[in-house]
Amino acid sequence: MRILLITSRDTGRWVIPKGWPMRNRTEAGAAAREAWEEAGLRGQISAVSIGVYTYRKRTPHSVFLPCVVRVYPLEAREMLQKFPEIGQRRARWFSPEKAARRVAEHELAALIRAFDPDAWATASPGPAPNHPADQSQDAAQEESEND
Repeated sequence: MRILLITSRDTGRWVIPKGWPMRNRTEAGAAAREAWEEAGLRGQISAVSIGVYTYRKRTPHSVFLPCVVRVYPLEAREMLQKFPEIGQRRARWFSPEKAARRVAEHELAALIRAFDPDAWATASPGPAPNHPADQSQDAAQEESEND
């Protein structure tokens, strides 16, 4: 098993793809969307979270906001060459132990070390709803939200 880490855009530290909740998407669906936007990953996402971790997000005005991230594993099936944030981050696959040592957040490191892909496979329902592969649906949805 390998874990994909990407660099954050602001500090360059190693993180997992993550984002904010999205309207009309489940948490797992939003996680799948972020994996595509930030790293070009497509695959099978679990509807079951493997846990949470916390970190402090620095805003443009140097205010730190406490954030709680719920982690959803995604079995990568494809890594696309074109995606929205290409060129803004580095991406690299690590063994779980190396990935755990690279991330700054202790809670995230613990989740990575404890992750059992065999246990997750039994909880995996299939592709996430509103998966980023269906870009035409997303584009139509975004247009209707902007009206």
